[in-house]
Amino acid sequence: MVRLPDRSGARSHRRPGGPRARRAHDRAHGAHGQRTAGHSLTHRRIHPGEPDPGRFTALRSALTGRSIARQMFVLQVVIVLLLVVAAVVALYLQARHDSTQEARNRSVAVAESFANAPGTREALSSPDPTAVLQPRAEAARKATGVDFIVVMNTDGIRYTHPKPDRIGKKFVGTIAPALAGQTVVEEVNGTIGRLVQAVVPVKAPDGKVVGLVSAGITTANVGGAANRQLPLVLFAAAVGLALATAGTALVSRRLLRQTHGLGPDEMTRMYEHHDAVLHAVREGVLIVSGEGRLLLANDEAHRLLDLPEDAEGRHALDLGLAADTADLLASGRVATDEVHLVKDRLLAVNQRPTDVRGGPPGSVATLRDSTELRALSGRAETARERLNMLYDAGVGIGTSLDVTRTAEELAEHAVPRFADFATVDLFDAVLGGGQPEATTPLRRTASRGIREDAPLYKVGRQIRFVDSSPQARSLRSGQATLEPHLASAPGWHAQDRERAAQVVEYGIHSLITVPLRAGTLVLGVVSFWRSKKAEPFDTEELALAEELVTRAAVSIDNARRYTREHSMAVTLQRSLLPRRLPEQSALDIAYRYLPAQAGVGGDWFDVLPLSGARVALVVGDVVGHGLHAAATMGRLRTAVHNFSALDLPPDELLALLDELVGRIDQDEAAEGGNAPVTGATCLYAIYDPVTRRCTVARAGHPPPALIRPDGTVEFPDVPAGPPLGLGGLPFETADLELEEGSRLVLYTDGLVEDRTRDIDEGLELLRGALERAGESPEDTCRVVLESQLPARPSDDIALIVARTQALAADRIAEWQVPNDPAAVAEVRASVSRRLTVWGLDELTFTTELVLSELVTNALRYGADPIRVRVLFDRTLICEVYDSSSTSPHLRYAAMTDEGGRGLFLVAQLSDRWGTRYTPEGKVIWAEQPLPDVSA
Repeated sequence: MVRLPDRSGARSHRRPGGPRARRAHDRAHGAHGQRTAGHSLTHRRIHPGEPDPGRFTALRSALTGRSIARQMFVLQVVIVLLLVVAAVVALYLQARHDSTQEARNRSVAVAESFANAPGTREALSSPDPTAVLQPRAEAARKATGVDFIVVMNTDGIRYTHPKPDRIGKKFVGTIAPALAGQTVVEEVNGTIGRLVQAVVPVKAPDGKVVGLVSAGITTANVGGAANRQLPLVLFAAAVGLALATAGTALVSRRLLRQTHGLGPDEMTRMYEHHDAVLHAVREGVLIVSGEGRLLLANDEAHRLLDLPEDAEGRHALDLGLAADTADLLASGRVATDEVHLVKDRLLAVNQRPTDVRGGPPGSVATLRDSTELRALSGRAETARERLNMLYDAGVGIGTSLDVTRTAEELAEHAVPRFADFATVDLFDAVLGGGQPEATTPLRRTASRGIREDAPLYKVGRQIRFVDSSPQARSLRSGQATLEPHLASAPGWHAQDRERAAQVVEYGIHSLITVPLRAGTLVLGVVSFWRSKKAEPFDTEELALAEELVTRAAVSIDNARRYTREHSMAVTLQRSLLPRRLPEQSALDIAYRYLPAQAGVGGDWFDVLPLSGARVALVVGDVVGHGLHAAATMGRLRTAVHNFSALDLPPDELLALLDELVGRIDQDEAAEGGNAPVTGATCLYAIYDPVTRRCTVARAGHPPPALIRPDGTVEFPDVPAGPPLGLGGLPFETADLELEEGSRLVLYTDGLVEDRTRDIDEGLELLRGALERAGESPEDTCRVVLESQLPARPSDDIALIVARTQALAADRIAEWQVPNDPAAVAEVRASVSRRLTVWGLDELTFTTELVLSELVTNALRYGADPIRVRVLFDRTLICEVYDSSSTSPHLRYAAMTDEGGRGLFLVAQLSDRWGTRYTPEGKVIWAEQPLPDVSA
């Protein structure tokens, strides 16, 4: 039970009683009855602005609960209801009695008055009593308010009646007593309803009864006023009942709030439970009033604070407590786990006010002895911090697949949470993605410390540890090594005595070295240094360091493997890209290729010389990253080389690439491979320096940009075909007329698209960069990459800038050839003269022979018109046009054949020869190298 004034601390086994116990109980419940009841019951917390459910459900709770409030409410309502019913019944009975008495008195008075009235006795002895008495009786009836006045003879025959048809008939009523000289009053149900009638005799002077007079009145007429007052009485009773019920409900609600809907038995059990809890709980409980007086203290509070027996009722400042503890209890302020020293105990004190939700002013304080827990909590806090560090390391180390960055993350997570300085040393082969070799030196890859001026080896320094050093022992044994006192560690000093002395003088006094092991591979060693904390590293911290490094080693090894695969893929990709650009005179070209940071992509480009001094530009992008994308890119680039050798127009070449990509996907599906469906884009352009015309077609690729000689930038409208591999749709071309000095810019989507912007925004940024660029292709590439390149590109970027050149008119010769064999001689003569002008006399014989064979074949097998064109470029190009689509074939003629040796001679005398088709027919061409001028 609660410790009360003047009572011993021993708990009583009987139910508390007596006035002192009741007073203590009343004080406790008066100060915190609502609060303590709330501890034993389950109440929903009322939030600000939320209506109090008790306000609307108090009456219902009082009526439905088996509580004291309900019993009091029902009892009071029943009493009030009985009082109201009794009052109404009494009023009704009293009104009925008064009405009957009034009717008796009035009927007797009227009857006697009329019987004794002058002329009544004389009228009875007259020949026609009715004629005399009927008018008098009616006048008297109306004047007195009775219902009838009947005069009759001694036989009871009526002389008068309010209804004339009743005159002469027998009177209904008792007349015998009246004939004897008495007055008769009775209640009868007459012809006009229930009434009270009186019969009195009319006496002669000698006392003889000569007639009778009866007067009667209905009770309805007499009691009408009472009946009219009855509704008002009932209304007043209802109002009284309502007011009494409302007052009872308010009282019951107050009682319900005080008792929380509990019945007598439940309240008794609640009190017993509270008493048991206060004794059993291992926390001290104090209840202090708003004035700072102690109202209640349980046994644990008495023990922890060593309170006197008469503590209840005294002020908190008078209990002999320490000043800080007494001030806290007296102030009533909110406190959460405040630690107070009470003698040799550390008490955690929590205090909350009791008037938060309308309760009485005061506060409740709980005390908990935390002396032993403080030591345990310190160790638990250390363990929690270490677990948090390991968790953070698992999340924060290995965010990138970069070996150096992963090593830096390891050092960053260790300092300052675990060590004051941390260094990571890796084998050089690991940094390049290779297998580590124990005989090679290590390189300091990462270093982190609480200060920057520590005399440790700097990042990038190559280190070879001596065998006696802790690092070498860890690398050799594969186990962590602890050097608690560096000042007295000769093996560590042997590494570098001068630097070791500087380290010790700097304040670094303890070291842990842990090898970076990934399976059977040792990638390097991590060193943790301590200077700020006086205590050296211990065995528990050694185990923590091993766990930390073990987790980081997995990430570093993953980065090493990725670096190796990335290097292999980059090597493969670069081997598939052009090593150098071919020599040609049509375009001045600059290019850039930047692989993605996250992986190898499938972007590619090429510059392909074609016949007739033309040049093909191609740029493409294979969807995805990795070796599969790089291999697919190589296959497409090889296919473009082969298709371009056929001198196909751009739209036909893209159609063939589309079929190739479709077959690649079919082969992958047939083999059941897991490679993704190949998707690729491509742009193919052919520039002719003779006509300055560029024919462009694209398959799902971004459009080219064109910089005019005046510096204006535009994106030509090139029809956008579907990406390669979809099939079923044709590709279209666009012909661009380019002035000499124009710059054609081809690129992949990695240059204009990013996660943070769409392609339209990227094209506008590219336009602005091109407008600022200089005139040279190299300067254009530099400006574009400086303005467009993201910090860490997520996709490959291929960029080609080609400035157009035009073949001078004086280096072009063209003749129409009539359909006559004799015209061959004229062609040879014209070509010889032009070669002399160009200074190519050495090529006259072979050129005449080549043109003779080509023109002869055109005249023999071709169709009009026939045209010859000779171009003086890096080579001497001879072209013969005709409108036939029949292509000649090179063959070996038999000894007996008269012909078939012309093309063989052409192939032997020229470097290259071939056929290309035009919309009008075909062109047979041959190229001869120019003579060496220096020779």
